[in-house]
Amino acid sequence: MATLLDNTAELSRSEVIKAGATDRSQQRHPEKANRPDGQILRKPSWIRVKAPGSAMFKETNRIMRDNNLVTVCEEAGCPNIGECWSKKHATMMIMGDTCTRACAFCNIKTGMPNPLDKQEPYNVGQSVKQLGLNHVVITSVDRDDLADGGAQHFVEVIQAIREASPHTTIEVLTPDFLRKEGAVEAVVAAKPDVFNHNLETVPSKYLKVRPGARYFHSLRILQQVKEIDPNMFTKSGIMVGLGEERYEVLQVMDDMRAANIDFITIGQYLQPTKKHYQIDRFVTPDEFKSFERMAKVKGFLMVSSSPLTRSSFHAGDDFAELKKNRYAKLGI
Repeated sequence: MATLLDNTAELSRSEVIKAGATDRSQQRHPEKANRPDGQILRKPSWIRVKAPGSAMFKETNRIMRDNNLVTVCEEAGCPNIGECWSKKHATMMIMGDTCTRACAFCNIKTGMPNPLDKQEPYNVGQSVKQLGLNHVVITSVDRDDLADGGAQHFVEVIQAIREASPHTTIEVLTPDFLRKEGAVEAVVAAKPDVFNHNLETVPSKYLKVRPGARYFHSLRILQQVKEIDPNMFTKSGIMVGLGEERYEVLQVMDDMRAANIDFITIGQYLQPTKKHYQIDRFVTPDEFKSFERMAKVKGFLMVSSSPLTRSSFHAGDDFAELKKNRYAKLGI
């Protein structure tokens, strides 16, 4: 019988990681080890999801392991992994499983990453082909240790997917490439179908939630993409439930529209461990609907706003809708 998951951080490959550690939060997040424990609030009914375990889920897992790939679905403890993997939809996280940043909200391991795997672009391409994906999302850890932040690796992955599965549309969810001159231009030149970079939260929360990043730099990336290629779809998302005010969320929407961003995602922040940033509250489904209405009024071509919304959740269906909405706006 299907069960409900109340702690969605312990899933799939993450369970294997946990099995080899006596204190998982310290192993994955050494920078958080000395932080005081925060309270993890019990999730309301609209957050809980069915545990994964279907035959298709297992097949997706096998393909990821056979190709030695990392997924953000597992590393970030995504609550939607059961649904997505049961449809053979996996978001691949390139350049390893270790991030050079230490964002207070994130469950991805922090530390010094290994050298890039030169076989990874080919493996990603083959996995996309084996999964038979019409649309794929490729994301990565931050690689501040690399001269280009990993931009060329993104390019090689895009090229490998195009060669292995020409029909597949590609969405990249990139890091911020902070102080990496020419990185954004290189990725845009590889012609992904969607360029996504998440702002993550409102400006007032950056110092504590995303201390290694800069709000206006992240916003500028997406504006720059449109300046280089006005026809490329751009996308960005934020979490709510971090203590932000409603007016701040609406201001972020205005900032995104000023940067000509096409698609906004808004989802509930879920606290991975007691050492992570303390969740402020669970935003109700009605509030998410209100955000959706406001975003549409402000002119976004596409809006996904719900408690379980994540950047790559239903990305393929959303991309089809995004294109349709653009054509409708142009009267085509």
